[in-house]
Amino acid sequence: MGSLTLIPTPIDDHSPLCVVATKKLKQAVIDEDMIIVEEHKIARRRWLQYGLPREAIDHFYVYNEHTYNDVSKEVLSKLKKGKNAFLMSDCGLPAFCDPGRQLIDFCHSNHIKVTSTPFANSISLAVALSGFEHDRFVFEGFVPAKGDLRSKELKRIVKAKEMSILMDTPYRINKLVDELAQLAPGREAFLGMDLNMPEELLLRGTLGILSKILPPSKREFILILRKLNRE
Repeated sequence: MGSLTLIPTPIDDHSPLCVVATKKLKQAVIDEDMIIVEEHKIARRRWLQYGLPREAIDHFYVYNEHTYNDVSKEVLSKLKKGKNAFLMSDCGLPAFCDPGRQLIDFCHSNHIKVTSTPFANSISLAVALSGFEHDRFVFEGFVPAKGDLRSKELKRIVKAKEMSILMDTPYRINKLVDELAQLAPGREAFLGMDLNMPEELLLRGTLGILSKILPPSKREFILILRKLNRE
């Protein structure tokens, strides 16, 4: 199968696109990969501003709240056949408070790899890569290291309806997933490890499944619990 790559862009109209994203998009045009944008007019202006190949503009896939039903089917079909796709929003991080979120969700559901070019904030990047609905979420930060306070906090977190974002030290990744799995094995979760690194690994499933498939690890990570009141 192909893969879907998020292309974060500057939120202002003057800063250049990062070197990695520029290189990947130029190669994508050569490979005739799919370039997915939010609005054609805005995407065209910024594309030319970044010095990207003009000939690609006529082949943009427009993906927004008006087109996502039809475009999703075509994009997923081509991804399954080995074509790669690159997702850009009007500005900022695609799939974060953005219609692209649903495309990420579809990709995870169809076992299609999702990744991103460099982005400076690991929290919002993990939220975008999860594909989870995130109209409201709670950042729990680092959970207590041990004892009754840790147990109490984890029990509180798994009972919360909102999407919850957790962190812990790299060597406690297995411990945290196992503890949460014992409390709520059916709760859906996303585990983003070593984001933007060559060894990046994204896992999505129930806590019970993640506990079983996660090998002994020591990785920088962010764990997201999907909200209980699903869309």
